[in-house]
Amino acid sequence: MTYDLLIGDRSYSSWSLRGWLLFSAFDIPVRVHMAELYDDGFTAKVAEWSPIAGTVPTARAPGGAVWTDSIAIAEGLAEAHPEAGHWPADPVARACARSLVAEMHGGFGALRSACPMNLRVAWSGFEPSEAVLADLARLDLLWSHARGMAGDGPWLFGEYSAADAFYAPIAIRIAGYGLPVDEAARAYVDAHLAHSLIREWRDAGEARDRTLHVYDQDLPTAPFPMP
Repeated sequence: MTYDLLIGDRSYSSWSLRGWLLFSAFDIPVRVHMAELYDDGFTAKVAEWSPIAGTVPTARAPGGAVWTDSIAIAEGLAEAHPEAGHWPADPVARACARSLVAEMHGGFGALRSACPMNLRVAWSGFEPSEAVLADLARLDLLWSHARGMAGDGPWLFGEYSAADAFYAPIAIRIAGYGLPVDEAARAYVDAHLAHSLIREWRDAGEARDRTLHVYDQDLPTAPFPMP
């Protein structure tokens, strides 16, 4: 059973990365389709998948069901594939994971606005605002709380879960903008940078070699810090 997933540019589309990880990190077969961001045909291509689809990622199940949002994808796949492990098995940890995903989906506006995901370069000399620093402090708290529930393993709840898929683009932002986080959070960021799927995703974006200058910062650049 193979699903279909519509994504935007891998180098920049953080929500697309989340959607793709919800398949790839849990060994669920998926065919990937591209709608290039800021292309004249982007809106029309997304609308072909569903009249209510407004952006990427959008996913289609073999039976015809369409999920037009990343949380819908996470819950739909967890329902269809309960053995895959999208959510922690422990009910207390599972509740926390869902809470963290919901906060990621609706929060951290200052960080996401000031630091768009960009896997093509890193930025030197970025000065975070007080609002961005507040978001980073909140991340330190959330990640520390989740790790306190974890068993063995580098991820928020020990084993990789949907929560890690949702926070992967935040880890990329922290690395790419040199943002200040505590030591435990830095180790979690490093786990994402070393993750083979993040490497695969970035390599595919680099191979496409499409630069979107709308995401440029007025700062010196450096190579993105993959280990």
